[in-house]
Amino acid sequence: MQVVEPERLRHESDMRSLRTTSHTVQRGLVTDRNGEMLAVSVPVQAVWADPKVVFERNGFDDMRRWQALADVLNQPLDPLLDRVQRNPSRRFVYLQRQVTGAVADYIRQLKIHGIYLKPESRRYYPTGEVTSQLVGITNIDDKGIEGIEKAYNDWLTGSPQKQKVRKDRNGQVVERLSVVQAGENPNDLVLSLDQRIQSLAYSELKKATESMQATSGSVVVLDVKTGEVLAMVNTPSYNPNSTSQRQSYRMRNRAITDTYEPGSTIKPFVVVAGLEAGTIKKDDIISTSPGYMRLGGSLVRDGHNLGDVTLAKMLVKSSNVGISKVALSMPIQQLLGTYYSLGLGDYSGIHLAGESAGIIHDRHRWSEHERATMSFGYGFSVTALQMASLYATLGNKGVRLPVSILKLPEVDGRIKVPEGQQVISEDVANSVLHMLVGVTEKGGTARKAHIEGYPVSGKTGTSRKAVAGGYGDDYVASFVGVAPTNNPELAIAVVINEPKGDKYYGGDAAAPVFAKVMSSALQLRNVEPVSLREKRLQIASLQENAR
Repeated sequence: MQVVEPERLRHESDMRSLRTTSHTVQRGLVTDRNGEMLAVSVPVQAVWADPKVVFERNGFDDMRRWQALADVLNQPLDPLLDRVQRNPSRRFVYLQRQVTGAVADYIRQLKIHGIYLKPESRRYYPTGEVTSQLVGITNIDDKGIEGIEKAYNDWLTGSPQKQKVRKDRNGQVVERLSVVQAGENPNDLVLSLDQRIQSLAYSELKKATESMQATSGSVVVLDVKTGEVLAMVNTPSYNPNSTSQRQSYRMRNRAITDTYEPGSTIKPFVVVAGLEAGTIKKDDIISTSPGYMRLGGSLVRDGHNLGDVTLAKMLVKSSNVGISKVALSMPIQQLLGTYYSLGLGDYSGIHLAGESAGIIHDRHRWSEHERATMSFGYGFSVTALQMASLYATLGNKGVRLPVSILKLPEVDGRIKVPEGQQVISEDVANSVLHMLVGVTEKGGTARKAHIEGYPVSGKTGTSRKAVAGGYGDDYVASFVGVAPTNNPELAIAVVINEPKGDKYYGGDAAAPVFAKVMSSALQLRNVEPVSLREKRLQIASLQENAR
C-alpha cells in the first residue's frame, strides 16, 4: 500500500493529524494619565465537552464526578447532562465560560473523559463603579460593547498568531510546521483621567445625590489649558465586574448622553455675545425695575426688584430681567452664533458612543419672549460636558480647545496642546470671568461654592424640567465654574437631576459638590493657595477690572 498509493495515505494521515492552532491574545490595558489600571485582562478558562468522546469512553459511568462538576460550576446536574447527551455525535459544546484558575484545577482533577479546558481572557476593572460608565465593558467574547472599550475596541484588540502543527492521537503537538497568519500585538490606551480626581468627584457626587434623594447626577472636570478630561462621573453607577447591576439607567454615561436646559449657567455667555456685538459695554448700568417685564403675553421676573445694576451685579444676583434686556439689545443671530461657536448644538469630539449634541432651534421668526428665555437657559438643551467646555473656554482667554479623553502627547516634558480656536476675544473673556468672581462671595447666589485660598468664577443654574404641555415641579440644579480666577487651572460642571426637598437650587444642591471637588483637585495638582488677605486683594482687583 505504501508503494502503490502513498499520496492517498499521506492525505488520510494529514486529515487526522494536521491542525491549525492559535494562542489567546490578551486585550490591551486601559490606564489613567498616571499609569493607574482602569481595565486589565486576566487569564481564565472555558469548560467544554466533546460528547462523542464522552460516549465512546464511557464518561457517564461514574456520576459522582458529574455531580461534583455541576456543583463546582454552580449548575443543576440534569440540565448539564442534557446538554452533553442531547446529541452524542457533536464534537463541541460549552459548559461554562470564564472560570477561575482554582475551578479549572478542580475540574482537571475530576478526570472526566471528554471534558476539556480552553484558555481565554476576562476583563477586570480595578476601579469598579468609579469609572464604569466611562471605561465601559466587554462581552463574554472580550469585545468592547460600552464606553472606551467600545470606542477603541480595534486599538485594544490584537490578533493571535495561527500556526499549522501536527498532533498525535492524544492531541499533543509533535511537530510545528509553519505560520499560517502572523499575529498582531494589542495596544494599551492611556486616558486623560486623573484617577485621584475621578475618585473624589465620584465620592462627593454620590454623597450629594443620596442625601438629596436625587434621581441622578454628573460631574465633569476639564483641564482649562489643555482641554483634557480629568474626571467624568455619574450616579447611579454600577460594578462592571458583576452582571447583576447592568441595567441601562445605571450604565448610561449621563455627562455626555443626558441633556437638560442649562438655566442661569448660560447667562455669562449672553453678556459675552452682547460685548462682542458692541450692543453693551462692560461699564453699562442695566435697569431691572420694577423686577419684572412683560413680553407679549408673558412675564419675565426676578426674585425681587434689584433696581439699577452693573453687568457684574446682574450676573451675581442672576437677574432674568437684566439678562433679557441684554439679549434683546442684539440680533438673535448674534446670540445663536455665540452659542454655536462655543460648541452648543454640536458634538464635543470626545468620540464616545451615545454622546448627544443637545438641541438649539434656529427658526426664521422669534418672539421677544423666546429670545428672552434663550438668555436665561430655556428653550434649548446641553450636556454637562458641553457646559464644562464653555467655562473652560472662558477661563482659557476665549480660546476653545478640543475636548480629549486621551492623554495628550508630551514633547520635551511638556504637553503638546492642540491648536485652539479664538471664539471670544481675550478682553471680553477676561472681563466676564472677572464679573463672575462675586457669585461665590458675600451677596452672591453660590456662597457654598466659596473656596478658601482660591478665587472662583462660576454661575448657578436652577431650571424646571419640561413636561408635556409646559414645565413640571422637578428641577435640575447645576453649578459650573473655573478656579483660580487669576490663572484658571480647572473647569468643573456639576449637575444634580431632580433633588428632593427645599434645597433644590443650584447654590444649595450643586455648589457644595463643586467646592469640595475643586478644592481637593487644585491641591492634588499642587496649585498653591493664597492667604486670606492676598485673596481679598485679588478679588477686589478682579472686580475692579470687571467694572
